[in-house]
Amino acid sequence: MPESAHTDDAATVRPGEELDAASVGRFLGVHDPRLGAPPDVLQFAGGASNLTYLLRYPARDLVLRRPPFGHRARSAHDVVREARVLEALGPVFPLVPRVVAVCTEPSVIGADFFVMERIPGIILRRDLPPEPAFTEDDARRLCENFVDTLVRLHAVDVEIPALKELGRGEGYVHRQFDGWTARYRRARTADVGDFADVISWLAERRPSVDAAACLIHNDFRFDNVVLDPDRPTEIVGVLDWEMATVGDPLMDLGNSLAYWIEAGDDPVFRRLRRQPTNAPGMMTRAELVQAYEARSGRTIRNLAFYEVFGLFRLAGIAQQIYRRYSEGNAANPAFAAFGDIVRVLEARCRSMIEA
Repeated sequence: MPESAHTDDAATVRPGEELDAASVGRFLGVHDPRLGAPPDVLQFAGGASNLTYLLRYPARDLVLRRPPFGHRARSAHDVVREARVLEALGPVFPLVPRVVAVCTEPSVIGADFFVMERIPGIILRRDLPPEPAFTEDDARRLCENFVDTLVRLHAVDVEIPALKELGRGEGYVHRQFDGWTARYRRARTADVGDFADVISWLAERRPSVDAAACLIHNDFRFDNVVLDPDRPTEIVGVLDWEMATVGDPLMDLGNSLAYWIEAGDDPVFRRLRRQPTNAPGMMTRAELVQAYEARSGRTIRNLAFYEVFGLFRLAGIAQQIYRRYSEGNAANPAFAAFGDIVRVLEARCRSMIEA
């Protein structure tokens, strides 16, 4: 595929987030002596959690994932766990990249990391790429494949040993509510709201039992899927498995809905859009839910809880990143706006509750 067709091109590494290419090259040379000289290192701009780099060798491209620099929330950014998830999923869900090597030796780059093969293809960002052109029918088909892939993921047998150990059994919704409430409060800065009324509303309406226990991605959205460059409505890869676990599939759906900004949303909320879900032909959130119900056979009750919780959780993720940035522990200048994002998400939660 021509590099110009890839909508997720890597660029120069941001200052303060450099890798020791020679050290990485020596480590990978033990696993595959054919790689030869140290790679050229570039960095992907997408993603706001773990850092992702392109390792460019003459004969192949590899991708390296490492935690962010500086202080991190306890239990977050576990790239070794993410690599193990990919290794376990490979035989049963072939849309994941193959892991090449895992490093837990801090002398290499100062942190754990893993290296995987790059899945070539198109990764959508804020807008549809001009080439190849997407028709309304293409956009609809892409949405259908998006839902089909999520349903396919939720149907993976989690009783196989490598996946069963990911989850903790019944009570996932309650653990998520308690966990994200605590994380938000720990990460809160003085310039954002406390979400107190939203948290109270969620506490009153959270379901007493989980809908099911399935493999869930926990960040399933367009910029975490890779599209076939020749047939761009077809999904050929799913990326970013950092938060994958065994849990309630409706929580996974609610997390996806939090990113699904559509053309009819209010102008302030539309400014947060990070994927082209407003394009002509794209499903609305209601249509996405209907498609998921039809394909999965699940009837979704208490939908408002899952939608509002998805927005609250997204605010918690953004606030953790914003706090790291405000304390000087994240170099990406885009993170300076994440406080504004948190405030918009709090208002969005309230408007959905009122509706």
